[in-house]
Amino acid sequence: MRDLQTFLADYGDSHRNPVNQWVHILCVPAIFVSTIGLFWLLPLGSWLGLEGAMAYWVNGGTLLAAICMPFYLRMSAAMTVLMSAWLALSLVAVVAVDRSGMSLGWTSAAVWLIAWAVQVWGHKVEGKKPSFVDDLVFLLVGPMFVSLELAHKLGLRRDSVSA
Repeated sequence: MRDLQTFLADYGDSHRNPVNQWVHILCVPAIFVSTIGLFWLLPLGSWLGLEGAMAYWVNGGTLLAAICMPFYLRMSAAMTVLMSAWLALSLVAVVAVDRSGMSLGWTSAAVWLIAWAVQVWGHKVEGKKPSFVDDLVFLLVGPMFVSLELAHKLGLRRDSVSA
């Protein structure tokens, strides 16, 4: 399996244009949260006969997160912490929408579709296809990349992951 630096360098090859970088900085988190929101709608806890809080928290969204976390652990302890923070913030957003009375399904679907449409446009600006077209694992690399790229753009990191 490739290491973290290889994944980031390969991902960065199709994310050099500053417009496309900002598109990803905005849209990757939106896709991340909305994907968890869509999977949240799969009531695995209820299907398993769980009740109460356990039934609420055991769902497709939490299962998806559990399936993805070993990849980040394999990358590095720091990436595991970073992606755990992404997950925690995403869960807060999903639960907030779910408990607000808004439709979690429609909200997540709308955000997901709009964010992907904008990312397709970003890659048109870039002139390169998205990395995940060649390898789906890049769907997991995107959040790490944009976190590091945003830190670079904010002056918190000297090196750019896309350069």
